Amino acid sequence: QVQLVESGGGLVQTGGSLKVSCAASGLTFSNYDMGWFRQAPGKEREFVATISWSGNSTYYADSVKGRFTISRDNAKNSVYLQMNSLKPEDTAVYYCAVRRFVLGARDLARNYAYWGQGTQVTVSE
Repeated sequence: QVQLVESGGGLVQTGGSLKVSCAASGLTFSNYDMGWFRQAPGKEREFVATISWSGNSTYYADSVKGRFTISRDNAKNSVYLQMNSLKPEDTAVYYCAVRRFVLGARDLARNYAYWGQGTQVTVSE
């Protein structure tokens, strides 16, 4: 009974900031790498960022590098995505996910086992 619940999405103007959160339950959270993906209407899920189980390693898509920061708090079973300098192209539903294999490519959605319901982020002109 793994559950991931995202929150913190909303409407923001270009250049603004948002921080989305993901609260996990039903798993030993600190054992797993975590990731953020996003999906816009009519498009496939797109990798955004991932963080190792300990939080000491992160990896970002080129499109968000330098603007977004992924972090985690294992004591709170939570992972976060701080989004700065937002652009209209960042508009999407943002999903939290649990990585299933350490040997699988970390930027492929098929290598993540569990997904939250998503939280909508809309960036207006």
